[in-house]
Amino acid sequence: MKKFFKSLTIAEILIWVISSITVTVCFFVFKNTQYHYLIGSLIGIAGLIIVSKGNPAGQAVIIVFSVFYGIISYSFRYYGEMITYLGMSAPIAAWALITWIKNPYAEGEVKVNRLSRLEICLFCVGSLAVTAAFYFILRALNTANLFVSTLSVLTSFTASYLTARRSRFYAVFYGLNDIVLIVLWALASIKDLTYLPMVICFVAFLVLDIYGFINWTRMEKKQKTDKVT
Repeated sequence: MKKFFKSLTIAEILIWVISSITVTVCFFVFKNTQYHYLIGSLIGIAGLIIVSKGNPAGQAVIIVFSVFYGIISYSFRYYGEMITYLGMSAPIAAWALITWIKNPYAEGEVKVNRLSRLEICLFCVGSLAVTAAFYFILRALNTANLFVSTLSVLTSFTASYLTARRSRFYAVFYGLNDIVLIVLWALASIKDLTYLPMVICFVAFLVLDIYGFINWTRMEKKQKTDKVT
């Protein structure tokens, strides 16, 4: 952990601190008493920072976040979010943890991977099939904001798979998922301002995922250069 914290850049520290402070301030300003919202958000922010560094430990943190987020989603009948994170994102994060550990580039950094065209095609078909199946499941469960919830399943599944496959594009689809979740929790906040901190949380996540894509692109270029030399 000492090596990890020493590896953080000024920009990464600022993003981490500002995101955490913003979410915390918002939580107390709106007099939220559901402290698992705050704890889950701070865990998620920490997890995304670690993942953006390509460190396998980030996946372990994401598993913990998935549990917190599943509980929060259940409270507003966002069953799609609950099922997605507890039944899909958490298990895939466990798979990602194993694959990242098995594919190290350097200490605390995973080897960046590129998917073949065949895998991309098969993956796209699989993603659509999973999304279609979830639509009918969520409709049967009378899920709130069904269309947006289904869209969240698509982006979340795609992002989780790409994370496990060590593709830098994981961050692009998590960014899209963040946008969907900002909309989803904004709709919830209209009915109950208790959920507004979740909107701020996913705005922070969007910033972190944008940075994650930038850093993984940098990592991929560096690893290619090192391989050539």
